Amino acid sequence: MRRIFFLLGALFALLGVSQLMACTATPPPANTASPAPGSTATPPPSGDETEMGNETFQKLKAQGEIVSSSPLYGTLKPIASAITRVVQPQYQYPIHFYIVHDAQPNAFAAPGGNIYVVDSLFYFVHNREELAGTLCHESSHLLHHDSLKEMQHNRAIYKREVATTILLGPTWRTALAASAIGALDALHYSRAQEESADLTGSDTCAAAGVDPWGLVWLFQDFQNAHFQSPPEVLSDHPDNSDRIQALENHFSQNPATFSRFNANPQSATKLILPKNKQEQFLR
Repeated sequence: MRRIFFLLGALFALLGVSQLMACTATPPPANTASPAPGSTATPPPSGDETEMGNETFQKLKAQGEIVSSSPLYGTLKPIASAITRVVQPQYQYPIHFYIVHDAQPNAFAAPGGNIYVVDSLFYFVHNREELAGTLCHESSHLLHHDSLKEMQHNRAIYKREVATTILLGPTWRTALAASAIGALDALHYSRAQEESADLTGSDTCAAAGVDPWGLVWLFQDFQNAHFQSPPEVLSDHPDNSDRIQALENHFSQNPATFSRFNANPQSATKLILPKNKQEQFLR
């Protein structure tokens, strides 16, 4: 009986009841903006993006993953602001950037406008353009509502697994120790979604005045790294070489947009980062 109550509680938490435990304080986001007048954003296909995004935020907060204070925000803020100026008029929810803590370099877009940047990503990328390229890619998942679709899909699967477990007993699939970052990392976009996010992201970078070749350099860096599981931005499909080729084709087919940018990584802007992140976490 105790096990049944435990699993039912997990299901209720998944459905958003855990929000009742949340505190009211939130960290200052790297950028906050309201939709611009005349926004061309289209409504999401279904579901409540704000509610789902808040669930994710509250879970990250409860697990102590959100960094409320860090010198890294000084690096993030100008990049986030430039990207938001381009993306916000196309998106109906205010866009926020938050730093979160994890060992694996990554970034995630959650429904409702939140983009989470893992602190270790700052130390993995080689330059400002690669960091901006990652964030431009993630902002494209917001514009395309990809994270909403995937989270709705994953939630439906998880509900069925928990319901089955109540009847048949627990399995590793219903273990509740998984972190919120792990749940975000489990968003597996299709090949078409990833390619579209790459191309839209490169357009966003160009419009923001950031060299979109940073995305190409990023994928080249990831090719030379060895991860036990690939970061979300480095989804299993399409392959890195395919993504690089698609971006290069996009650049060559749109010279009016991309010819002014430099393909040589030696032209990139070096990131000056603190050796000690001195992070404080939102509790």
